[in-house]
Amino acid sequence: MAAPTSQSKVQTGHLIAGTFVDSGTDRIDVVNPATEEVIASVPAGTAADADAAVRAAATAFTDWSALPLADRVAAVGRINDGLRARADELAATITAEVGTPIMFASKVQVPNPIGITDGVLAEIEAGALDPVEFGNSVVVREPVGVVGAITPWNFPLQQMVAKVTPALVAGNTVVLKPSELAPLTAGLLAEIIAAADLPAGVFNLVHGTGPVVGEAIAAHPLVDMVSFTGSTRAGRRVSVVGAETVKKIALELGGKSPSVVLDDADLVRAVKITVANCFMNNGQACSSLTRLLVPAAKHDEALAAAAAAAGKYQPADPTLESTRIGPAVSAAQRDRVVGFIRTGVEEGATLAAGGPDPVAGPGFYVRPTVFGNVREDMTIAKEEIFGPVLSVLPYADEADAVRIANSTQYGLAAGVFSSDPDHAAAVAGKLRAGQVDINGAAFNTRAPFGGFKQSGNGREFGRYGLEEFTELKSIQR
Repeated sequence: MAAPTSQSKVQTGHLIAGTFVDSGTDRIDVVNPATEEVIASVPAGTAADADAAVRAAATAFTDWSALPLADRVAAVGRINDGLRARADELAATITAEVGTPIMFASKVQVPNPIGITDGVLAEIEAGALDPVEFGNSVVVREPVGVVGAITPWNFPLQQMVAKVTPALVAGNTVVLKPSELAPLTAGLLAEIIAAADLPAGVFNLVHGTGPVVGEAIAAHPLVDMVSFTGSTRAGRRVSVVGAETVKKIALELGGKSPSVVLDDADLVRAVKITVANCFMNNGQACSSLTRLLVPAAKHDEALAAAAAAAGKYQPADPTLESTRIGPAVSAAQRDRVVGFIRTGVEEGATLAAGGPDPVAGPGFYVRPTVFGNVREDMTIAKEEIFGPVLSVLPYADEADAVRIANSTQYGLAAGVFSSDPDHAAAVAGKLRAGQVDINGAAFNTRAPFGGFKQSGNGREFGRYGLEEFTELKSIQR
């Protein structure tokens, strides 16, 4: 379906103590999900590689944390300048290794990280790290120490930058373990950071798998904090491993986010916005609105509108600017999503669009799918699918809608639609989620991002994301 994507030459080695290095003979292939072609490979890192990176970060911490804040701000500013200068290359790389449509990569995947760093630097200018006096106490924020950052493949640059730049500017040193499915974007980020002239060991990158490199970082006694974004299952494991050394752990995990359409809402508009949100980034976003809750009397109308909206998302070559939806990131992810679609059919949901049938041609494509008459006990209503699959659930009244919305193990995001913004805000206050959008409000990279319940703990972005990478100290006089 898609032509091979040309790939610029980027660093594919680890970055340890200021030097790009390979290790061992084992490699991890990077596969373009639209063409199924191998476009690069990176070293399969080992526990020894992780140990070397952590020790480099620990050595660099003393001097970096003692550096004047203004100097660290300037260094992170240079990193952000590098992101801007290489924006087109970053977007093309994300499209090549993740399958994100190039328009979404160019307008969201790259600008968001730049905005996140701009926001962090603005918060520092506004005094986010300034001491605060309480009576005879002065409360100061100090860096945690060595931060292990473990990041996912779906928004690779955004999730790396959301951890790395606030951690660095707060005075921490960093060891980054990116997803093995999106290591080239990490290589570009490492090049940009290396060009920003930070001292050796302040930022380190180790490629590899979660069970090997990720666990080595989470378990390492010299790592003071782990910031992890990924599945809830993997987050539980990070928590268990990190608990042995009682390190600080921040988790941003899965979601099964509801879109609550109230009876007085513009139904067609609400459905279109929800479908677009559900299918963004090929349906691979932890905060996607994947459950559409509508009044029972309007279920059939909403289902028809959702099916019609889904018809405008035709799987296509992600390098084309006209493409709205590309492939799943891998064969395994495609098969997982198709498996959920089959389960939805087997459990009796109404298939209104899409389905499990394969898409012709190469690439790990999935048909954008809409189910109706979904019950809250169905698998597709409970499990995070991480693909372009929308479930439409009818509710009896507003209290029932809130109950259904809150009925999952997750609590990452939600949406509420109403012609009365105050009414929508009142319902938003009843939803157990870390962020709620009213009537399709815009994403804000300075507002805290994170979840309730098994969607994790801690927050990213802006002042609150910056504070995650600090410890509080009280000094009494």
